[in-house]
Amino acid sequence: MSMPFLHSFRPFAALAVAMFLAGCATPQAHDYSAFKESNPTSILVLPPVNKSPDVKASYSVYSHITLPLSEAGYYVLPVAVVDETFKQNGLMNAEEIRDVSPQKLHEIFGADTVLYLDVMEYGSSYMIITSEVVVSVTATLVDLRSGKQLWKGAARASSAEQQQNSGGGLAGLLITALVNQVMNTLSDRGHEIAGITSHRLLASNPVNGILPGPRARPTSAR
Repeated sequence: MSMPFLHSFRPFAALAVAMFLAGCATPQAHDYSAFKESNPTSILVLPPVNKSPDVKASYSVYSHITLPLSEAGYYVLPVAVVDETFKQNGLMNAEEIRDVSPQKLHEIFGADTVLYLDVMEYGSSYMIITSEVVVSVTATLVDLRSGKQLWKGAARASSAEQQQNSGGGLAGLLITALVNQVMNTLSDRGHEIAGITSHRLLASNPVNGILPGPRARPTSAR
């Protein structure tokens, strides 16, 4: 290798090392000061806004939300009652409901906080030699009394996490992917994966996750 080339290569090597170290860096910890000051006890969960092409996504994710939040120690307003209340007031879809102000939501439901959800990915995709079901969701928790954002998070789960290649070369991979695609479609595995995503997103976790609520078990207390 010539010396001129070596000198020209060094900046690229330094950049590669810097990028590697940045990728290995620990994510910045969430600032929980507003969350702790709010000290919420109840959560109103709005129907998720669906940004995926699957029409089932919103209510599939919605049906899984209460459990992890309840286990985290919060009172969650029953989603069926919340949904019916909006319908009785002429609000039929998640986008319309999203536009209701925090003050109005607090006036109607009396909850301390509201959880906004967006379904970014939902459903199966066939990519020639693999087929997977993916659900990804983002969430934002806002204090209905002050309007302050308390927390924001995201989670993703995929059926590929549980899949293992069974061998058989390219033909075997193609057959496996096709079978998985058919099974994923027939069994609606998206609903199962949505449950995993919801738990990852909303289970009590003091490291960038939801803080334990007042009804949390003693081992999860703040």
